[in-house]
Amino acid sequence: MDKLTFERENRERIQAVENSFVPAGTPLSIPGRVLMGEGRLMKQGRRKPEPKDFFLFSDVLVYGSVFLNGRWHRKQRVVPLEDIELEDMEDGEGMKNQWLMRTPRKSFYVSAPSVEEKRAWMEHIQDCQSNLMQGGSSQPGSTFAVTWIPDKAAYKCMRCLNKFTRTKRRHHCRKCGFLVCKACSKHRAVINHIHPTKRLRVCGLCYIRNEEDKQSHVRGDGTEKISSEEDNEAASSDEEEEEETKPSYTSMPDLSPQ
Repeated sequence: MDKLTFERENRERIQAVENSFVPAGTPLSIPGRVLMGEGRLMKQGRRKPEPKDFFLFSDVLVYGSVFLNGRWHRKQRVVPLEDIELEDMEDGEGMKNQWLMRTPRKSFYVSAPSVEEKRAWMEHIQDCQSNLMQGGSSQPGSTFAVTWIPDKAAYKCMRCLNKFTRTKRRHHCRKCGFLVCKACSKHRAVINHIHPTKRLRVCGLCYIRNEEDKQSHVRGDGTEKISSEEDNEAASSDEEEEEETKPSYTSMPDLSPQ
């Protein structure tokens, strides 16, 4: 009965998370998935840190923007756990208890209200990753997106060094993450680990390097194919701004040992 009760409660919790996203996002209720915990963290955006609600499942990490006092969420992002790499970071200006979360499509800094909650989040994610990898069906990712330089970190284009103004706006190169002006980011290029077909904004230097890499692949063995499933996935690089025992569920940030 305990197992049946847990499975029912788990389904209800997952359904509640799924229903909280408006408009409806990716369906989250799939067989075998367990909601391990949830909580609110600050995520560094391009302009300032913003609160995001994170939901840790046994196989994916889901997060979204807080809407209507946390009862609803927008801009759903679903990241497979095998595609996440964590790196502990020292406190920064305006972002204490932070760490870096790398994914193939977007890498970003997050911070917790306390150092204890930061450690608990990192440990829980890594424990879920470890359990997922033990099955042998998932392999850790090897290519990750760069982190974007925050808008306030540069008042000049990081390529031509001309000052940003109201008319000379800031743009991000998706390849290196630098802040560049429009003239220095007029090129577009496919960055496979972000999106297999979409051409994204890149600075002139990264464009040249990307073309050189393409030529190298042409001369070598560059015949890899991209699945239609990957081709249909939306790129998230334009955001402003995943022995039989009963798994324990934790409502983060209350992460006391089970």
